[in-house]
Amino acid sequence: MRQLDRYIGISVLSSVLVVTLIVLGLDLLFAYINELDDLRGDYGAIQALEYVLLTSPRRLYDLLPVAMLVGCLIGLGTLASNSELTIMRAAGISVARIIGAVMKPLAVVMVAGVLLGEYAAPYSESVAESRRAIAVGSNEAIRSRGLWHREGDEFIHINAVQPNGVLRGITRYRFDDQRRLQEASFAARARVQESDWLLEHVERTLFDENGHSRVDTLDQQRWEVGLSPELLRIVLLDPDVLPLSGLWRYQQYLAEQELNNSVYWLSFWRKLLQPVTTAALVFVAISFIFGPLRSVTLGQRVFTGVLVGFSFRIAQDLLGPSSLVFGFPPLVAVLAPILVLVVMGTVLMRRAG
Repeated sequence: MRQLDRYIGISVLSSVLVVTLIVLGLDLLFAYINELDDLRGDYGAIQALEYVLLTSPRRLYDLLPVAMLVGCLIGLGTLASNSELTIMRAAGISVARIIGAVMKPLAVVMVAGVLLGEYAAPYSESVAESRRAIAVGSNEAIRSRGLWHREGDEFIHINAVQPNGVLRGITRYRFDDQRRLQEASFAARARVQESDWLLEHVERTLFDENGHSRVDTLDQQRWEVGLSPELLRIVLLDPDVLPLSGLWRYQQYLAEQELNNSVYWLSFWRKLLQPVTTAALVFVAISFIFGPLRSVTLGQRVFTGVLVGFSFRIAQDLLGPSSLVFGFPPLVAVLAPILVLVVMGTVLMRRAG
Protein backbone atom coordinates (compact mmCIF):
# COMPACT_ATOMS: atom_id res chain seq x y z
CA MET A 1 0.00 0.00 0.00
CA ARG A 2 2.89 2.37 0.66
CA GLN A 3 4.12 1.75 -2.86
CA LEU A 4 0.70 2.72 -4.20
CA ASP A 5 0.66 5.90 -2.10
CA ARG A 6 4.13 6.74 -3.38
CA TYR A 7 3.05 6.19 -6.98
CA ILE A 8 0.02 8.48 -6.64
CA GLY A 9 2.05 11.11 -4.81
CA ILE A 10 4.85 11.14 -7.39
CA SER A 11 2.37 11.34 -10.28
CA VAL A 12 0.63 14.38 -8.79
CA LEU A 13 3.81 16.05 -7.47
CA SER A 14 5.61 15.82 -10.82
CA SER A 15 2.62 17.43 -12.57
CA VAL A 16 2.52 20.21 -9.98
CA LEU A 17 6.23 20.93 -10.41
CA VAL A 18 5.98 21.03 -14.22
CA VAL A 19 2.97 23.35 -14.12
CA THR A 20 4.70 25.59 -11.55
CA LEU A 21 7.82 25.93 -13.70
CA ILE A 22 5.79 26.73 -16.82
CA VAL A 23 3.57 29.31 -15.11
CA LEU A 24 6.50 30.93 -13.30
CA GLY A 25 8.53 31.10 -16.50
CA LEU A 26 5.69 32.83 -18.36
CA ASP A 27 5.14 35.25 -15.48
CA LEU A 28 8.83 36.18 -15.38
CA LEU A 29 8.90 36.67 -19.15
CA PHE A 30 5.90 39.02 -19.14
CA ALA A 31 7.28 40.86 -16.10
CA TYR A 32 10.61 41.44 -17.87
CA ILE A 33 8.88 42.73 -21.00
CA ASN A 34 6.87 45.10 -18.80
CA GLU A 35 10.03 46.34 -17.03
CA LEU A 36 11.63 47.20 -20.38
CA ASP A 37 9.12 50.07 -20.68
CA ASP A 38 10.59 51.69 -17.52
CA LEU A 39 14.26 51.82 -18.49
CA ARG A 40 15.89 55.11 -17.49
CA GLY A 41 18.94 56.42 -15.68
CA ASP A 42 21.20 53.53 -14.67
CA TYR A 43 18.27 51.12 -14.90
CA GLY A 44 19.03 49.22 -18.10
CA ALA A 45 18.04 45.85 -19.55
CA ILE A 46 20.51 43.94 -17.33
CA GLN A 47 19.25 45.69 -14.18
CA ALA A 48 15.66 44.97 -15.22
CA LEU A 49 16.50 41.28 -15.63
CA GLU A 50 18.17 41.26 -12.21
CA TYR A 51 15.09 42.93 -10.69
CA VAL A 52 12.70 40.39 -12.22
CA LEU A 53 14.83 37.44 -11.07
CA LEU A 54 15.01 38.83 -7.53
CA THR A 55 11.21 39.09 -7.44
CA SER A 56 10.79 35.45 -8.55
CA PRO A 57 10.33 34.11 -4.96
CA ARG A 58 7.38 36.45 -4.45
CA ARG A 59 5.91 35.53 -7.83
CA LEU A 60 6.32 31.81 -7.08
CA TYR A 61 4.58 32.27 -3.73
CA ASP A 62 1.64 34.04 -5.41
CA LEU A 63 1.30 31.46 -8.20
CA LEU A 64 1.70 28.33 -6.07
CA PRO A 65 -1.98 27.77 -5.09
CA VAL A 66 -3.27 27.92 -8.68
CA ALA A 67 -0.30 25.89 -9.95
CA MET A 68 -1.09 23.17 -7.40
CA LEU A 69 -4.74 23.20 -8.49
CA VAL A 70 -3.89 22.76 -12.18
CA GLY A 71 -1.08 20.30 -11.47
CA CYS A 72 -3.34 18.17 -9.31
CA LEU A 73 -5.99 18.13 -12.04
CA ILE A 74 -3.41 17.01 -14.60
CA GLY A 75 -1.75 14.40 -12.38
CA LEU A 76 -4.92 12.77 -11.11
CA GLY A 77 -6.60 13.27 -14.47
CA THR A 78 -3.85 11.28 -16.17
CA LEU A 79 -4.41 8.44 -13.72
CA ALA A 80 -8.15 8.61 -14.40
CA SER A 81 -7.65 8.64 -18.19
CA ASN A 82 -5.52 5.50 -17.93
CA SER A 83 -8.26 3.87 -15.82
CA GLU A 84 -5.80 3.52 -12.95
CA LEU A 85 -8.12 5.25 -10.50
CA THR A 86 -10.94 2.93 -11.56
CA ILE A 87 -8.72 -0.10 -10.93
CA MET A 88 -7.74 1.27 -7.52
CA ARG A 89 -11.37 1.77 -6.56
CA ALA A 90 -12.25 -1.74 -7.82
CA ALA A 91 -9.39 -3.13 -5.70
CA GLY A 92 -11.01 -1.65 -2.59
CA ILE A 93 -8.91 1.51 -2.26
CA SER A 94 -11.14 4.17 -0.71
CA VAL A 95 -11.41 7.75 -1.95
CA ALA A 96 -10.14 8.95 1.42
CA ARG A 97 -6.99 6.85 0.97
CA ILE A 98 -6.38 8.35 -2.48
CA ILE A 99 -6.93 11.87 -1.12
CA GLY A 100 -4.42 11.15 1.64
CA ALA A 101 -1.87 9.90 -0.88
CA VAL A 102 -2.30 13.13 -2.87
CA MET A 103 -2.12 15.42 0.16
CA LYS A 104 1.08 13.98 1.69
CA PRO A 105 3.58 15.27 -0.92
CA LEU A 106 1.55 18.43 -1.51
CA ALA A 107 1.70 19.19 2.23
CA VAL A 108 5.49 19.37 1.86
CA VAL A 109 5.05 21.84 -1.00
CA MET A 110 2.67 23.91 1.16
CA VAL A 111 5.22 24.06 3.99
CA ALA A 112 7.91 25.08 1.50
CA GLY A 113 5.54 27.79 0.23
CA VAL A 114 5.02 29.12 3.77
CA LEU A 115 8.79 29.30 4.34
CA LEU A 116 9.21 30.99 0.97
CA GLY A 117 6.61 33.63 1.82
CA GLU A 118 7.97 34.24 5.31
CA TYR A 119 11.70 34.44 4.64
CA ALA A 120 12.92 34.31 1.03
CA ALA A 121 10.28 36.47 -0.70
CA PRO A 122 10.36 39.49 1.69
CA TYR A 123 14.17 39.65 1.67
CA SER A 124 14.61 39.27 -2.09
CA GLU A 125 11.78 41.73 -2.75
CA SER A 126 13.41 44.28 -0.44
CA VAL A 127 16.74 43.93 -2.25
CA ALA A 128 15.03 44.14 -5.65
CA GLU A 129 13.06 47.30 -4.84
CA SER A 130 16.09 48.96 -3.25
CA ARG A 131 18.39 48.30 -6.22
CA ARG A 132 15.73 49.36 -8.70
CA ALA A 133 15.02 52.63 -6.88
CA ILE A 134 18.72 53.50 -6.66
CA ALA A 135 19.28 52.71 -10.35
CA VAL A 136 16.23 54.68 -11.50
CA GLY A 137 17.28 57.76 -9.52
CA SER A 138 16.94 57.79 -5.75
CA ASN A 139 18.70 61.15 -5.41
CA GLU A 140 15.79 63.06 -6.92
CA ALA A 141 12.73 64.11 -4.93
CA ILE A 142 9.80 61.70 -5.35
CA ARG A 143 11.23 60.28 -8.56
CA SER A 144 10.95 56.53 -8.00
CA ARG A 145 8.03 54.52 -6.65
CA GLY A 146 9.20 54.52 -3.03
CA LEU A 147 6.76 54.96 -0.17
CA TRP A 148 4.65 57.62 1.50
CA HIS A 149 4.25 57.77 5.26
CA ARG A 150 2.76 60.16 7.79
CA GLU A 151 3.93 60.62 11.35
CA GLY A 152 2.28 63.38 13.36
CA ASP A 153 2.24 66.60 11.32
CA GLU A 154 4.92 65.41 8.88
CA PHE A 155 4.38 63.71 5.51
CA ILE A 156 7.37 61.69 4.32
CA HIS A 157 8.37 60.12 1.02
CA ILE A 158 11.37 57.74 0.85
CA ASN A 159 12.73 56.61 -2.50
CA ALA A 160 14.64 53.54 -1.30
CA VAL A 161 15.61 51.61 1.82
CA GLN A 162 18.82 49.63 1.39
CA PRO A 163 19.22 46.25 3.15
CA ASN A 164 21.82 47.81 5.50
CA GLY A 165 19.22 50.33 6.73
CA VAL A 166 20.47 53.37 4.80
CA LEU A 167 17.71 55.53 3.30
CA ARG A 168 17.94 57.20 -0.11
CA GLY A 169 15.98 60.23 -1.26
CA ILE A 170 13.97 61.49 1.74
CA THR A 171 11.38 64.18 1.02
CA ARG A 172 9.54 65.72 4.00
CA TYR A 173 6.62 68.14 4.29
CA ARG A 174 5.79 69.58 7.73
CA PHE A 175 2.45 71.32 8.39
CA ASP A 176 1.02 73.26 11.32
CA ASP A 177 -2.31 72.65 13.06
CA GLN A 178 -4.14 74.60 10.32
CA ARG A 179 -2.56 72.40 7.63
CA ARG A 180 -0.36 75.22 6.38
CA LEU A 181 3.00 74.18 4.97
CA GLN A 182 5.85 75.20 7.29
CA GLU A 183 8.81 73.34 5.87
CA ALA A 184 9.72 71.27 2.81
CA SER A 185 13.04 69.47 2.64
CA PHE A 186 14.96 66.86 0.68
CA ALA A 187 17.89 64.77 1.93
CA ALA A 188 20.02 62.58 -0.31
CA ARG A 189 20.73 59.99 2.41
CA ALA A 190 19.88 59.09 5.99
CA ARG A 191 21.51 56.66 8.39
CA VAL A 192 20.36 55.58 11.81
CA GLN A 193 22.04 56.70 15.03
CA GLU A 194 21.38 55.51 18.57
CA SER A 195 17.94 57.13 19.02
CA ASP A 196 17.29 59.04 15.80
CA TRP A 197 18.34 59.42 12.16
CA LEU A 198 21.08 61.57 10.64
CA LEU A 199 20.09 63.23 7.36
CA GLU A 200 22.90 64.07 4.92
CA HIS A 201 23.07 66.70 2.14
CA VAL A 202 19.82 68.41 3.12
CA GLU A 203 18.09 71.15 1.17
CA ARG A 204 15.14 72.68 3.01
CA THR A 205 12.70 75.49 2.37
CA LEU A 206 11.13 77.29 5.37
CA PHE A 207 7.84 79.19 5.03
CA ASP A 208 6.69 81.96 7.40
CA GLU A 209 3.17 83.25 8.12
CA ASN A 210 3.49 86.02 5.52
CA GLY A 211 4.13 83.58 2.69
CA HIS A 212 7.85 84.28 2.45
CA SER A 213 10.32 81.47 2.11
CA ARG A 214 13.97 80.85 2.93
CA VAL A 215 16.17 78.12 1.45
CA ASP A 216 18.88 76.48 3.57
CA THR A 217 21.50 73.89 2.73
CA LEU A 218 22.80 71.62 5.49
CA ASP A 219 25.49 68.95 5.41
CA GLN A 220 23.78 67.05 8.23
CA GLN A 221 20.57 67.28 10.24
CA ARG A 222 19.08 65.22 13.06
CA TRP A 223 15.72 63.65 12.32
CA GLU A 224 13.56 62.31 15.12
CA VAL A 225 11.07 59.80 13.74
CA GLY A 226 9.53 56.63 15.16
CA LEU A 227 10.46 54.44 12.17
CA SER A 228 13.27 51.98 12.82
CA PRO A 229 15.30 50.47 9.92
CA GLU A 230 13.41 47.18 10.41
CA LEU A 231 10.06 48.96 10.27
CA LEU A 232 11.11 50.96 7.21
CA ARG A 233 12.02 47.80 5.34
CA ILE A 234 8.50 46.61 6.13
CA VAL A 235 6.86 49.85 5.00
CA LEU A 236 8.70 49.89 1.68
CA LEU A 237 7.23 46.57 0.55
CA ASP A 238 3.76 45.84 -0.68
CA PRO A 239 1.64 44.39 2.19
CA ASP A 240 1.13 41.10 0.32
CA VAL A 241 4.91 40.51 0.30
CA LEU A 242 5.53 41.10 4.01
CA PRO A 243 6.04 38.25 6.48
CA LEU A 244 3.42 37.69 9.15
CA SER A 245 5.65 39.17 11.86
CA GLY A 246 6.17 42.32 9.79
CA LEU A 247 2.47 42.71 9.09
CA TRP A 248 1.68 42.32 12.78
CA ARG A 249 4.27 44.89 13.88
CA TYR A 250 3.33 47.49 11.29
CA GLN A 251 -0.42 47.28 11.84
CA GLN A 252 0.26 47.87 15.55
CA TYR A 253 2.43 50.88 14.68
CA LEU A 254 -0.33 52.31 12.45
CA ALA A 255 -2.85 51.82 15.24
CA GLU A 256 -0.58 53.75 17.62
CA GLN A 257 -0.37 56.58 15.07
CA GLU A 258 -4.18 56.48 14.71
CA LEU A 259 -3.88 55.55 11.02
CA ASN A 260 -5.98 53.07 9.06
CA ASN A 261 -4.42 49.58 9.25
CA SER A 262 -7.17 47.61 7.46
CA VAL A 263 -4.99 46.92 4.40
CA TYR A 264 -2.37 45.23 6.58
CA TRP A 265 -5.01 43.21 8.45
CA LEU A 266 -6.30 41.98 5.08
CA SER A 267 -2.82 40.92 3.97
CA PHE A 268 -2.22 39.32 7.38
CA TRP A 269 -5.27 37.07 7.11
CA ARG A 270 -4.52 36.22 3.47
CA LYS A 271 -1.02 35.12 4.33
CA LEU A 272 -2.01 33.26 7.49
CA LEU A 273 -4.71 31.31 5.62
CA GLN A 274 -2.64 30.70 2.47
CA PRO A 275 -2.07 26.97 3.30
CA VAL A 276 -5.82 26.57 3.93
CA THR A 277 -6.53 28.24 0.58
CA THR A 278 -4.14 25.88 -1.20
CA ALA A 279 -5.64 22.83 0.50
CA ALA A 280 -9.15 23.96 -0.49
CA LEU A 281 -8.09 24.35 -4.14
CA VAL A 282 -6.48 20.91 -4.15
CA PHE A 283 -9.63 19.43 -2.57
CA VAL A 284 -11.73 20.96 -5.36
CA ALA A 285 -9.34 19.52 -7.96
CA ILE A 286 -9.72 16.04 -6.46
CA SER A 287 -13.51 16.37 -6.36
CA PHE A 288 -13.50 17.35 -10.03
CA ILE A 289 -11.53 14.25 -10.98
CA PHE A 290 -13.92 11.93 -9.14
CA GLY A 291 -16.90 13.92 -10.39
CA PRO A 292 -17.53 15.89 -13.60
CA LEU A 293 -13.96 15.66 -15.02
CA ARG A 294 -13.59 11.91 -14.69
CA SER A 295 -13.54 11.20 -18.43
CA VAL A 296 -12.68 14.44 -20.25
CA THR A 297 -9.59 15.44 -22.19
CA LEU A 298 -6.44 16.93 -20.69
CA GLY A 299 -7.17 20.29 -22.29
CA GLN A 300 -10.58 20.46 -20.64
CA ARG A 301 -9.05 19.71 -17.23
CA VAL A 302 -6.42 22.43 -17.66
CA PHE A 303 -9.06 24.91 -18.82
CA THR A 304 -11.28 24.06 -15.85
CA GLY A 305 -8.40 24.39 -13.40
CA VAL A 306 -7.35 27.77 -14.80
CA LEU A 307 -10.98 28.95 -14.78
CA VAL A 308 -11.54 27.92 -11.16
CA GLY A 309 -8.19 29.36 -10.06
CA PHE A 310 -8.74 32.72 -11.69
CA SER A 311 -12.33 32.88 -10.49
CA PHE A 312 -11.06 32.33 -6.97
CA ARG A 313 -8.44 35.07 -7.34
CA ILE A 314 -10.99 37.48 -8.77
CA ALA A 315 -13.32 36.77 -5.84
CA GLN A 316 -10.48 37.45 -3.40
CA ASP A 317 -9.45 40.62 -5.24
CA LEU A 318 -13.03 41.90 -5.19
CA LEU A 319 -13.93 40.99 -1.61
CA GLY A 320 -10.66 42.28 -0.16
CA PRO A 321 -11.03 45.93 -1.29
CA SER A 322 -14.79 45.70 -0.64
CA SER A 323 -14.07 44.97 3.02
CA LEU A 324 -11.95 48.14 3.17
CA VAL A 325 -14.65 50.24 1.49
CA PHE A 326 -17.76 48.88 3.23
CA GLY A 327 -16.14 48.18 6.59
CA PHE A 328 -16.83 44.47 7.12
CA PRO A 329 -14.00 42.41 8.69
CA PRO A 330 -11.09 41.49 6.37
CA LEU A 331 -11.17 37.97 7.83
CA VAL A 332 -14.66 37.50 6.31
CA ALA A 333 -13.36 38.65 2.91
CA VAL A 334 -10.58 36.05 3.04
CA LEU A 335 -12.65 33.17 4.44
CA ALA A 336 -15.71 33.51 2.17
CA PRO A 337 -14.06 32.25 -1.10
CA ILE A 338 -12.36 29.42 0.83
CA LEU A 339 -15.67 28.26 2.30
CA VAL A 340 -17.24 28.34 -1.18
CA LEU A 341 -14.46 26.05 -2.44
CA VAL A 342 -14.92 23.64 0.47
CA VAL A 343 -18.70 23.47 -0.05
CA MET A 344 -18.26 22.97 -3.80
CA GLY A 345 -15.75 20.16 -3.27
CA THR A 346 -17.91 18.48 -0.62
CA VAL A 347 -20.99 18.52 -2.86
CA LEU A 348 -19.08 17.07 -5.81
CA MET A 349 -17.50 14.35 -3.69
CA ARG A 350 -20.88 13.31 -2.32
CA ARG A 351 -22.32 13.08 -5.80
CA ALA A 352 -19.33 11.04 -6.96
CA GLY A 353 -19.74 8.69 -4.01
